[in-house]
Amino acid sequence: MSNVEGLLEQHGTPVQDVYLDWENGSVVDKEVLDAMIPIYLEKTYGNPAITHKMGWETYDFYVKAKTKIAKPLSINPQSLALTHSYTESNNLAIKGILPLNKKRKKIIVSEAEHLSVIHAAKSLFNQQYQVDIIPVSNDGTINLDVLQEKLDDNTLLVSLQTINHEIGTIQPIKKALEIVKDKNEDIFFHTDATSAFGRIPLDYSKIEVDMATISSNKILGPKGIAGLYVKEGVKIKALYEGQLSVEILSPDVENPALLAGFAKAVELQFSQFDEITSNITRLRDKLLYGLVTSIERAEVNGPSGKRRAPDNVNISYLGCEGEALTVECSMNGIYVSSGSACTSRVLMPSHILTAIGRKPEEAHGSLLMKLNRLNTEEQVNYVLERMPKIISRIRSITGGIEL
Repeated sequence: MSNVEGLLEQHGTPVQDVYLDWENGSVVDKEVLDAMIPIYLEKTYGNPAITHKMGWETYDFYVKAKTKIAKPLSINPQSLALTHSYTESNNLAIKGILPLNKKRKKIIVSEAEHLSVIHAAKSLFNQQYQVDIIPVSNDGTINLDVLQEKLDDNTLLVSLQTINHEIGTIQPIKKALEIVKDKNEDIFFHTDATSAFGRIPLDYSKIEVDMATISSNKILGPKGIAGLYVKEGVKIKALYEGQLSVEILSPDVENPALLAGFAKAVELQFSQFDEITSNITRLRDKLLYGLVTSIERAEVNGPSGKRRAPDNVNISYLGCEGEALTVECSMNGIYVSSGSACTSRVLMPSHILTAIGRKPEEAHGSLLMKLNRLNTEEQVNYVLERMPKIISRIRSITGGIEL
């Protein structure tokens, strides 16, 4: 028996299962799956780049599906490049802009960006690019004064998240964009909107960013497909070479079934956007308030109120260790994460929590919970009933060390 099999056998069956680790893994909505299956079996499974009936039918479907995805962003569907993941989209935005803009050599990101942005930017050091990292406040908000100071004639690209994926900070992207463009209209502005798409309104006809990343799996769509909005007139180059395809910036055989799933997920999320957002916000407030008022030494990470993403709950439980917490939660049927998935198997504190001033031991004792339209009030009530007992048990083991 493998170690994992042994762990699963010891785990047993909890009284109730409540999945709140939507940041790191997600199911596909049943209606999304239903939209995908016919593509695999019956229709529009051809290559949209090929000139025959099946190819034409697939291309027609392709255009219509991209139109559905583009609509809530208020963008031209032709401006949406499909990729295989938001990591690819972020890398494409940062590295794809370089070959056609070789004179300027500075890239600016914040210290709380997703690691796919930070690592993509830092990988350019050996190509003589300068990467400036701007700080964030203790609630994760980017420092706009430092951003303004860092901008100069050598600046090529600024990449800042719309919403922080770990602590839910809604960033002042419109103001940041104004600062950048007031300095120099030719500086490119990219935003990783992965954690914002489907949570807050995004209208790129009004907030005229040059590039924006979105993803299917963050709104209960399939993994393996994401998007990069590239504003008309912005020229970037594909990261790799491949065959002739409809997607010039991701040259590969297109996957119509994944596109069908992405389009359906967008349709479901945005057809009742206000209702979904209102309900998730209500459940978030109930969960957040209930946890910090029923558990001593529980400190919220990130902002409060309307400056916090509607789905985000991130709390540090002082005197606890994150891995022990996630295991104990799992034994009770509550599935959450400590820190970010990128570092979950490495005993290092989250770079985002340390960026907002958390001590390493405080960061290690944090739990991230996210909500979506599949979560219920019954589930939130179960979490509120179980969590004080879970924290008490962990602290009884560790001695509840004061941090």
